[in-house]
Amino acid sequence: MGVAQKFILVLFIICTAFTYEKKKIVFYPPLGIYTQTVMKEFSNISNERKVQLKKIALFTETKIKSGEEASLLFICTHNSRRSHLSQIWAQVAANYFGLKNVKTYSGGTEATAFNPKAVDALKRAGFKITKTSEVGNPIYKMKYNDTDTALYAFSKKYDAISNPQSNFCAIMTCSQADKSCPLISGQSMRIALPYEDPKVFDGTPDESRMYDIRCKQIAIEMFYVFSIVNK
Repeated sequence: MGVAQKFILVLFIICTAFTYEKKKIVFYPPLGIYTQTVMKEFSNISNERKVQLKKIALFTETKIKSGEEASLLFICTHNSRRSHLSQIWAQVAANYFGLKNVKTYSGGTEATAFNPKAVDALKRAGFKITKTSEVGNPIYKMKYNDTDTALYAFSKKYDAISNPQSNFCAIMTCSQADKSCPLISGQSMRIALPYEDPKVFDGTPDESRMYDIRCKQIAIEMFYVFSIVNK
């Protein structure tokens, strides 16, 4: 192979890599700024939590390499705050890093409703969110740009028919649900990843700030997980 041909080959490889990077999804501008900030804060994650997050990454990587769907089911007591925030940020992060075989879900030990205060925290992060019904447990449509398929969220039990029934990773986002569910039928892996509940600040001057803090913490950790997955 001549020098000119080698140069063209190297140039092709570089351009291919650049093109791959450009395929990452583009967010609405406010959300784009938010996620760029999030990805600069991986160093704020404790080593203890990174151990748990790496387990999620390994489960995901193993499934992808075997050609299977990596199903992640985030579970909390009421499926109203932390489990929803985790499901949404995990799916967005997986999509951002081009991991097409990742599907995220959420559920509770009981169904209530996606809490409006958690919904508002996502709106402040930059999502465009609409409520598609006015029932006690409404369905929310969430978009991070105008081109990709919207995400939908509503409260449900972890074993609801819309959630995976087997071969999934159960991620326990609150200690109460972890204790009350000694066995999750169908799980192939279980990981404890508890978050402090912003609910304790409801009705206080710190309400919005604490929901924003929890929302951002979850975003940081979910983006970290999928940034270390090797396809």
